[in-house]
Amino acid sequence: MGVLSSLTRRLGTADAVALGLAAMLGAGVFAVFSPAAAAAGRWLLLAVALAAVTALCNAASAADLAVAHPESGGGHVYTREQLSPGVGRLAGVASLVGKVSSAAAAAGVFGTYVLPAQPLICAVVVIAVVGALTVSGVRWSPGTAWLLVGGTLAVLAVVVVVGLLGPGGSTGVSASPVSDTPVPVQVITGPVGVVTAAGLVFFAFAGYSRVATIGEELRDPERSLRRSMVIVFTILTLTYVAVAGALLVGLGADRVAAEHAPLVALVDTGQAPALGVLVRIGAAVASGAALLSVLVVTGRTMREMASQGELPRVFTKVGSRSTPWVADLAGAVLALVVALFAGPVAAITLSACATLVHYALIDVAALRLPRARRHWPAWLSALGLVLCVGLAVLLPLPTVLVTAAALAGGWVLCTMVAQWSARPRPSGD
Repeated sequence: MGVLSSLTRRLGTADAVALGLAAMLGAGVFAVFSPAAAAAGRWLLLAVALAAVTALCNAASAADLAVAHPESGGGHVYTREQLSPGVGRLAGVASLVGKVSSAAAAAGVFGTYVLPAQPLICAVVVIAVVGALTVSGVRWSPGTAWLLVGGTLAVLAVVVVVGLLGPGGSTGVSASPVSDTPVPVQVITGPVGVVTAAGLVFFAFAGYSRVATIGEELRDPERSLRRSMVIVFTILTLTYVAVAGALLVGLGADRVAAEHAPLVALVDTGQAPALGVLVRIGAAVASGAALLSVLVVTGRTMREMASQGELPRVFTKVGSRSTPWVADLAGAVLALVVALFAGPVAAITLSACATLVHYALIDVAALRLPRARRHWPAWLSALGLVLCVGLAVLLPLPTVLVTAAALAGGWVLCTMVAQWSARPRPSGD
């Protein structure tokens, strides 16, 4: 880890790949396949492929916009510049809702794998600890990110080998308690369930926004963003397909859907309990790292929105280590609130829905770019828009309604703050 003193252009393609993989190989791969299997059943691999296509289309839009607008702040900046301040505000709110929920989900996954008897207490503790690190200015350096990525991929490779070649978890030994209601959100099954599952699996890909938001720090953003996106998505798609396939072979769709910690259930056959411990450690490290990365991005977005007068100006305050500590603290507090009221699967679903809305707006903004400023074909952005809307509306209805309420409420509050900030001040102020 390291402390970033300024947003200087010091990162290359390899650094972007490392940071992107570190952000994406987190909570999702260890938790999302359970609710996704409940919706898609034996068609889980098709759902993974659909989620990957959706994410790649959105990543292409984000990459083009990041080159055109290489400022910190991500989608909020892109949509504000390409569309309107009001749409940019909505994109910012959607990003914040998605990131805060993602942080809560990562903490929940940490608790599920580390302390399954008391996952909520563990989640609260890890948010407090990682939040304190974020406020103090700790960030993942590219070198540390490579270590994290290598370790996580090694753990997932063990899972894949055991699932495809070993005895699997179908012997009846379960490493995690099976709930009477395996998935705490209502999902749609059947053919439509594949789309619902894809919306859930999309959560595991959503960390690619981390690459786009460091555009200001890349030495050659045009070249690095394009190359890093291709490399990251190739590695991630192959990894997720392999893990999903191993789970289906080793456990079966019904068993995967019933497990709180499916990767542990797969490797812990009772013959090699050390493998279960290894997977728990890998899940803890990956989800903790994802939590740190998400909170950092959340703070940056809040700082950017505050600098535009759409959030209170206090969120622009920077500490002695050049980090927006007030925004970082607020992000951790919001993540804690979500974690207290929603379990990991509910938080994943909420994050996926808000993030899909966010990227739908990014796709619209990318379609407004002149042809000369695009490096990816426009049809990718159009396809991404259609897929984002389709996946979002076919998520569980309660989640869609909660997301809509959160976005509407957040947009109204930010608009009120913006209007208040724009009022002329008395001459004596």
